[in-house]
Amino acid sequence: MSETQLIAGIAALSICESLLLALNDQKILTEAQVLGVLEDAAAAHENVAKSAPDPATHRQISDLINKIIAGGNSVRHR
Repeated sequence: MSETQLIAGIAALSICESLLLALNDQKILTEAQVLGVLEDAAAAHENVAKSAPDPATHRQISDLINKIIAGGNSVRHR
């Protein structure tokens, strides 16, 4: 992965996290629904890992999402 791709990925993660927080702040999604979105994303990568040519990448993505779920958000610490 190039440095440009890495930076783009981190930016995308940050934007998505901020959007989920904003949706929760505006009462569009409950905290449970936000967690559901993250859990669905992690599960999708866990399932793809079973048949993907590069399963380790999908497992790493799933692990990262699960760490976000466990640790709360990085944008706003409670």
